[in-house]
Amino acid sequence: MKHIFIINPSAGKKRSTRSLVDRIQALDAPYEISFTEKAGDARQIAQAAAERGQAVRLYACGGDGTLNEVVNGAAGHANAAVTNVPLGTGNDFLKIFGRENKARFTDLEALSEGPQAAMDLIDCNGRLGLDIVCVGLDSRIAVDKDRYNALPLVTGIGAYILALLENVIFKSIAQPTAVDCGDLHFDGETTIVCVCSGRYYGGGFMPVGDNMPDDGLLETLVVPKVSRATFFRLVGQYAKGRYRDYPDLIWYRQGRTVTVKGRTELVAVIDGEALRARELTIGLSDKKVDFFYPAGLDYLPKT
Repeated sequence: MKHIFIINPSAGKKRSTRSLVDRIQALDAPYEISFTEKAGDARQIAQAAAERGQAVRLYACGGDGTLNEVVNGAAGHANAAVTNVPLGTGNDFLKIFGRENKARFTDLEALSEGPQAAMDLIDCNGRLGLDIVCVGLDSRIAVDKDRYNALPLVTGIGAYILALLENVIFKSIAQPTAVDCGDLHFDGETTIVCVCSGRYYGGGFMPVGDNMPDDGLLETLVVPKVSRATFFRLVGQYAKGRYRDYPDLIWYRQGRTVTVKGRTELVAVIDGEALRARELTIGLSDKKVDFFYPAGLDYLPKT
């Protein structure tokens, strides 16, 4: 088996990238190192490696965007397994293994020998994701937070908070959309549409805390238009997965397909990557991807 490290050098500090290369070179296993230079490189490298046919383990070294590209390149290839070596600020998918265990994914020896599990994938207009697809206020926040990340002393959750305040206070909180999901057929203004295979997004929001990433089902939450006061009262509860306590304000459905149509262009975010379209078809993909992780961890919901 070959271990292929796909490193996004812009995701972390130069010192952390150099340290990672040193640790890779100390591995007692066949390996390759590739550096990305632009968007799309990680997907191409992963796909080329998977298409060779030999057993490979692909290490997405970066943030959620790097992992998403590697997943899209490896999806459907039974000989390829994927993991995430965290260099980014979010690494939201890794939180299903325990928020406190992110550093375990930097132990390359343990990671290289760890177990793997076949994970479901979400398909949004042909783009695949492991974790969560969001449409609405949260997706706009996810896109706008990149501007704040570029500011001195603003990183991680701070950028999300600033983008949240900008969008809630100075912009429209909802947009006209038509949503179809199971028995839910809604045509009106929505604040958030969130479709989950994983459990975390947005720097740590956990909308459906008991969701399983390998159960063949998608969990969908729809928040219709609410006032700004209600939003600020609700957002903390939404982030903690307490949607069951607010059935009139957070609509829950379980299924395999969701469609979202807008009167104007919609912004969707798939595992941190933005996609724009007037109509979004979101469903469970026929493809899966094997995800490997350090022994001793699991992705069962914490009770």
